Amino acid sequence: MNAMAALRQYQTVNTQAQAVDASPHRLIQMLMEGGLSRLAQAKGAMERQNYPLKGELIGKAIGIIGGLRSGLDIAQGGELAQNLDSLYDYMIRRLSEANLNNTLQPLDEVAVLLRDVKSGWDAIAQ
Repeated sequence: MNAMAALRQYQTVNTQAQAVDASPHRLIQMLMEGGLSRLAQAKGAMERQNYPLKGELIGKAIGIIGGLRSGLDIAQGGELAQNLDSLYDYMIRRLSEANLNNTLQPLDEVAVLLRDVKSGWDAIAQ
């Protein structure tokens, strides 16, 4: 096993261990952190013209945002949950456009939006 493969394996095990012990609040934070990480990695892959990897990473980011979206309770969350649902839908559409057109701007836009949502979530007292 080379060093990079070992590092990836360690990171996977470490993330899984954190998720097992995490509160629901922390799990959402971890999802957002994972989404931001995938967006940064996708941007790097796109800049290197590694389009297969770019597509895989954007797909993972879309999956994470979709997971955040599916976790919303519209009935309980009211207008805030509806607004987040619309925002997550917009993010997914922009990421699909970035993937289709190989454009960086939508990746940056979604990263800013997700960072804003995350900063609000981080400010919520546990």
